Amino acid sequence: MASRGYKVLKAVHPNAGIRADYRGKLDRLLDKMQRSNVYFLKAQYRETPPRMALDETPARELERELRRLGIQWQEEFDKLAPKMARWFSQSVERRSTLAMQKMLKDAGVTVRYTMTKRMRDVFHATVEENVSLIKSIGQQYHGEVVGLVMRSVAQGRDLGTLTKALQARYAITSRRAALIARDQNNKTTAVMTRVRQGEAGIKQAVWLHSLGGKEPRPTHLANNGGVYDIDKGWFDPDPKVRRRIWPGELINCRCVPKPIVKGFS
Repeated sequence: MASRGYKVLKAVHPNAGIRADYRGKLDRLLDKMQRSNVYFLKAQYRETPPRMALDETPARELERELRRLGIQWQEEFDKLAPKMARWFSQSVERRSTLAMQKMLKDAGVTVRYTMTKRMRDVFHATVEENVSLIKSIGQQYHGEVVGLVMRSVAQGRDLGTLTKALQARYAITSRRAALIARDQNNKTTAVMTRVRQGEAGIKQAVWLHSLGGKEPRPTHLANNGGVYDIDKGWFDPDPKVRRRIWPGELINCRCVPKPIVKGFS
């Protein structure tokens, strides 16, 4: 849209393919860990099923072995997290940069982007945040599994009941992995796009609500179409927020900015 010496460009939306690939990588790692735990517990129950709930010694040995298995899998998560986080950050940076270049070119503006200090800082911060999140998946899963198994042993539950409980825990962890992939894709696309907009000299943007989601934030919906300064953000009056934010910053926020390019007659 061009009017009164400016154009409002299209928004750069988070890429669904990157989100799906990220979730797929997390799910495959999580699935391997789940199957490893189930295999281990089935083997343990086959060896000492009658004594497990009655004798303290096998129970303690089971707990030690579970924690040992947890350490092994945490080492695997710790090893893969930096590589996975770097792949994700590079994918979003490359895609958001190319998307901004194309939109500006279509508007008649040529910009050659490089890896600036600001973008490098954002890139490294994104890698570190995602490394921490990926590692936390294994940490939380095993903490919950150890507690779940030991409660099951203490209550004398059979393997079938325990396996169902493990599957329920797996489903919870899988949903958290999906949330991480979706939310980080939104956040990272938003912040990297904002950096590229600033480097192109863009000062303002239009807040665009996704008009989707089961429970849209009322303040974000009310701000749909509002203009804000890119370097300052928009003040969200929601009592739970009450600070300046940017599209895509809050968890599960799918709002995006439409940059305003000035200098057109």
